[in-house]
Amino acid sequence: MLSLFKNFLKEEDGMSTVEIVIIIAVLVGLAILFRGYIVSFVKDILEKVFQSDQIESPYPSSTP
Repeated sequence: MLSLFKNFLKEEDGMSTVEIVIIIAVLVGLAILFRGYIVSFVKDILEKVFQSDQIESPYPSSTP
């Protein structure tokens, strides 16, 4: 039993293609599931960013 645990710790296999495909499938599934929320969130953010007609400078308007 101890030798199995030691072999498990020594194992250096990376992520296989199947694992990557499963992760991508889960992420795509979540994106499809929450598509409406994501679209409305992005629209709200873009409206707030482009809402003002004039870009304000962070510096004082007086010139030296």
